[in-house]
Parts: sequence; C-alpha cells; structure tokens
Amino acid sequence: MAKDKKRREALIYHAKPTPGKIKIVPTKPYATQRDLALAYSPGVAEPCLEIAKNVENVYKYTAKGNFVAVISNGTAVLGLGDIGPEASKPVMEGKCLLFKIFADIDAIDIELDTKDIDKFVETVKTIAPTFGGINLEDIKAPEAFEIERRLKEELDIPVMHDDQHGTAIISSAALINALEIAKKKIHEVRIVISGAGAAAISCTRLYKAFGAEASNIIMVDSKGVIRKDRENLSPEKQEFATDRNFQTLEDALKDADVFIGLSIADTMTPAMLKSMADNPVVFAMANPDPEIKYSLAMRTRKDVIMATGRSDHPNQVNNVLGFPFIFRGALDVRATKINEAMKMAAVKALADLAKQPVPEQVNIAYGETRLTFGREYIIPKPFDPRLIAEIPPAVAKAAMESGVARLPITDWDKYKEELFQRSGEDNKVMRLLMSRAKNNPKKIVFAEADQLDVLKAAQIAHEEGIAIPILLGNKDIIEELKKELEFDADVLIVDQYGPNSYEKRMEYAQKYWEARRRNGATLYSAKSRMRERNYFGSMMILEGDADGMISGYSRSYSSSIKPVFEVIGRAANVSKAATVHIMITNRGPIFLADTSINIDPTAEELAEITRMTANLATAFGFDPVMAMLSYSNFGSSNHPHARKVKEAVRILHETDPHLVVDGEIQTDFALNKELHQSQFPFSKLAGKKVNTLIFPNLEAANITYKLLKELHAADTIGPIMLGLKRPVHILQLGASVEEMVNMTAVAVIDAQEREKRRKAKKGTKK
Repeated sequence: MAKDKKRREALIYHAKPTPGKIKIVPTKPYATQRDLALAYSPGVAEPCLEIAKNVENVYKYTAKGNFVAVISNGTAVLGLGDIGPEASKPVMEGKCLLFKIFADIDAIDIELDTKDIDKFVETVKTIAPTFGGINLEDIKAPEAFEIERRLKEELDIPVMHDDQHGTAIISSAALINALEIAKKKIHEVRIVISGAGAAAISCTRLYKAFGAEASNIIMVDSKGVIRKDRENLSPEKQEFATDRNFQTLEDALKDADVFIGLSIADTMTPAMLKSMADNPVVFAMANPDPEIKYSLAMRTRKDVIMATGRSDHPNQVNNVLGFPFIFRGALDVRATKINEAMKMAAVKALADLAKQPVPEQVNIAYGETRLTFGREYIIPKPFDPRLIAEIPPAVAKAAMESGVARLPITDWDKYKEELFQRSGEDNKVMRLLMSRAKNNPKKIVFAEADQLDVLKAAQIAHEEGIAIPILLGNKDIIEELKKELEFDADVLIVDQYGPNSYEKRMEYAQKYWEARRRNGATLYSAKSRMRERNYFGSMMILEGDADGMISGYSRSYSSSIKPVFEVIGRAANVSKAATVHIMITNRGPIFLADTSINIDPTAEELAEITRMTANLATAFGFDPVMAMLSYSNFGSSNHPHARKVKEAVRILHETDPHLVVDGEIQTDFALNKELHQSQFPFSKLAGKKVNTLIFPNLEAANITYKLLKELHAADTIGPIMLGLKRPVHILQLGASVEEMVNMTAVAVIDAQEREKRRKAKKGTKK
C-alpha cells in the first residue's frame, strides 16, 4: 500500500501542474515591438554576422557558454537497466534540474534512439555547436567508454560521462581523507573493488592516478575475482586483472584495507568485514541499499570508516558534489575538454574542503553541534554553500594550467563573488530546514486534522520524517479522511470532544482556570473552552503532552491566535509577540517582520521585534543584515512616522551594537547594494546584502509580503511566531499543503532550539 502511494505521488509530481521538471524562460525584454525587432528580425541579423566573422563570438551573443546537454540512450538508467530513451527522460530532466539549482547552469536533456556507437557519436557531434558542454548519462558499459573517448577526442567542448567520473571524483576525495584518518598510505593499501561497470573502472583509474598500486587492486564482478587467467575479459577488465591467488570476494577481503562497493545490496557480510585489516575503509555505494547496511557495519566493527550513497548516514558519496561545479569551472574558462588534471583538482578541492571549519549554516542543516573532520565527516555535505566557491575555481585553474582554457580568469576574488551570486545557495533554505527537522523530529499537534489539506500536510510530515504528528479533531472524520488519503500509519488521534479525552479535558480546564481566574475565567467557562481545539491544543503544548502546534487553516488569524495568547502567553522579558515571513526570492531568502500582529508598534517595540527577528535568522543559519524601512532616508523627513523608525535604530545601536542594522531607509536603497553604497557609505548596511526587512507598521508589512507572494509567485514560510513561551504557529487562512509542511518544519526547529536552550541552562546551573 505504501509503495503504491509513493508511486502515485511520484507520478503526480512529474505530471502536475505541468508535465516535466524544466522549462525555457526568456532572458531579454519582449514586451514591445522594439524588443521583438531586436530579439528576432531584423535585429538578430547583427549578432549572426558577428559570429560568422568569428565563431568565438557565439559565446558573446548566445547562451552557448552556459548551456549543457544531458544526453542518454536509456541503456543503463539508474537500477532500472535498458528501458529506452523515452523512459530515461525523467532522469535526464532531473539532472538538468540539479545543474540549475546547484551551479546555475542551463541544461536540456536529449534522448537518442540508438544503441549504435557510431550513430550516437555522429549525432552528438552534429548538435554540439549548440552547447558549451556535454554531460553523458546512463549509457551502458562497455559502449560508454568508447562513446566518451571518441567525443572527447573529436569535440572542442567539455564532455564527461558522469556515471563514470562523478562517483570516481567524490569517492577519491573521500578515500584520500579516510586513509589519512586511518593513518595509511594509498600506495601501500590493498583495495578491493566490488563491481566492474563504468563507475568501478573510472574510480579505479582515478585511485591509481592518486598513487594506488595496480598490484594492490583486486576487482570482483558477478563471476568472482577478475584474474588474468579468466577468458573473454573486456579490455577494461583486462586492465585490472590480477594474478594474485584470490578467487572470491571473501578471499580478497581478508586483511584488505579498503572495500569499494559499486555492485548490489548485501554482497558484504559481517564476517567479511571482520576479516579486513585494522581501521578498514568501507565505501558501500550501491543505491538505495548498500553492499552492507551502515548500522550492521557499525555494530560489526567500531574502527570502520564508512561511506554510502545514502543521505541518512554520514559520508554520503553523492555525485551532486561534483558534476555541477566541475562543469561550472570548465564553462567559465571555455575549456575544450574536462581532462585528468581538472578531475584531480576537483578531488583535491573536495578533500581539502572537508578539513576546513564548517559554516554554522551547515551544522544547523544537519542538526550537528559542530561537524569536524573525522570518521563521520570525510567529505563535504551537499548543502555546504562553499562548494560553489571552491570547486569551480580549482577546476578552472587546472584547465588553465593544463592548456585547455580559452578564456583565462585573472581576478579570482571577483570570480568567487560571481559564483556566490549565481549559486542560488540561499534559495536552498527549505531543504536546509527540512533536513534539520528530520534530524530530531518533534511531536506537533495539527489542530485542524479533520480538514483534508491539513491531514495531507500531517501525512507528508510523517512520511518524510519531519515531525511526529498528533491529529486533533473529530476522530470519525479523521479516520475517514485517512482512508481516502491511504494514510495508514499508526498516528495518535486526539478528539477533544470524545469520551477518551474527558479526563484530560477536565485536567486542562482546572489548570487553565487556575491560571486565568483573576482574568475573568470561571471553571465552567474553562471546561467549555477545552472543547475548542485551539484551547485544548495550546494546553497540550503548555503541559508538555506535545512539543509544538500549527493551526489557523480554517479560521481567521485573530480567532486562532487569541487562545494561544491566553494559554501559552509571551516568553519572559518579551513585551510584544510578533511574526516573520520568509520570502524565497531570486536574490535569496528575505525575512519580513512584523507581518501579522502589531498594527502600529512603538520605537521600543520595533527594536524588540528586530532583536527577535535577528535571533530567528541566526537560528536558521543566516547572518541577519537588517534594514529598518520607512519612506524616509536617514532623517530626510521629520514626520513622526519616520522619527519612530529613527528612534528604534538609535535604541538598537546603543543596546545591541553587534547587530548589523540601520535606517530609517527606503526599500530600494536597502535592497540595492550599489545605490546604498554610493549615497550612504556611512551606514552599517553599506556594501552588504540586506536579507531582513523590518517594517514600520503592520499595514506596510502585510501588503508587501502578499504582493511579493502573488505577483512574483514567491514561496513563503510563515507567519513564524516570535516571543511566545512555547512553539505555536498560526497559519494564514487557507494556507496550501506545501505552506503547512514548511511551517511544520519550522515548528519542529522551534522546539529543537528551545530544547537546546533548556539543556544549556541545566548545564550552566550544574
């Protein structure tokens, strides 16, 4: 049942609302007749003539320089095998998506209906003038070797078969670091390779390039050890045939130092692992199920240094650490090929990056106190924002030094800044938050679980491991909706009206009355209110029966927030609660406050809202750079509205000088770094990229975030509640399922942060 549901979800994802995962978007204006005349006839003739004079001008006047083709014939697609070109298209589109989101490379998939090497090569050569690079994908061995070899020889643009070289590059970086931790030399260790396909051959060749001795390498395929006395070996297998006296994988692993798994699940047994040398290095990279399960390997030997292809274990060997950044560097110097020097430069850059201090943003994403180089951290994480600034420059330098670069880079600092700007790393905020939530999921009450969309959000949160849902509402309706959604997990349902909740309802009513009896509450009214979901749910949080709550989907914001304020209340030393929306824009995430609660805050309240927003941004792994907005710039108006913002800034500069905050300032000056620098060089914001906007009143904030959301289809996270005693977040009326899932992750992280603070306080008291 669960498998069928996942299948349907995957099919719907690819089919709705538009089939496929990529589209082409214009990069030039096209609104007027003049625009169209420049884009096409007659204006387009001018760049055509310039390219005809000098073909290198194609990089100046067209998209070729940032355009990669992802090409396959569908003969070796994932673990699905030879399923044909059309069936491979979703995978190729997915590869294009990764090129774009990780390295801002435009890519298009091309599926070729041929298994003939000559036809394949000739077709790619014919279309090559369109592209700046060629990424070959999912082509079976041994044809893949010949196709790549010929295209590299016959084309003057970068060509790489990622199935071969991607895994080789990432695993080589991991191997270098693992051997350093094990205190072993690569030229001395015995390496056993399980698998003999394209990836295994390429990995082994690269290990040799880094010093592994051919005599110390044992390769094993489905028939056993590849020996020199075996018949009918392909040229690639002959290259790694051994004359050592091993017949089976079990034989080869005795006293071996390294196991490289590029085969199938469960090929390594605990006994085999135990037979290896001290501090064995085990890379079990079969996906989704490795050659030996991570937990089993860890139980078998405490000294094992292990990597897999999975994201739920340390040391993931993931090709996305390589191919987007390798092509980025190659394209940026107009390299004629991706050669061994460039691949080795990528390996060294990845290996070195794992030894550097890890940004707090990455620690937060993976729920770590501090990731440090060691047995469980031998390669960088895919979410590491430094990848874009480290790998492409290393590849570009190697291309220049090896003589294959046609456009040398001279200003490396400027180049790195450009890479950061185009990387889109900031846009990965939701992936960061989801990853962090999964590391320590919390019990979250869905206060309107008898609404279909709310239940869908709870289902996704449960299945993705983001949270442990508690479904609050009418039990009969929830059970029916669960059947409709095929949500068959054993999740706690709490019906605040039902007889099973009577004792808890009375307990909550008594405690609510005791807390509110001097504020007009009677015991009768308290009992009545505990039949209302937001009162009951808030009491669950207050009493520790759950860790957080989301509500507000089917009720107005004001009616949903009132019970929360009454039951939960503000945190100590907080005079005003507030809310923040995070807008996911093409310039990165922007934090907006206060978007939902305070109609006309005073200067002191604005300062407090700013401090809380800064804490939120920091908790999510961002360094807040905050602009206090107004229609005025630094005293240009003496109106009370402008003076209020100016006073809030003065307070913050005195009480919190460490905060990067300034104003009052107009929005365009805040967001345009160059404009700000030229007009207000004295400002704390000068030369910085603002990522947090504090509005002077609710009207301005609410209008702005809704305009951004509707006009630019910007994804939003919020409203995130600040200043309460417990993690409760009220949705906007009619929030989408995606927005509710996002807010669930926020509620989990909120609970995680509070748990950390409680533990830190206990530790301090001791």
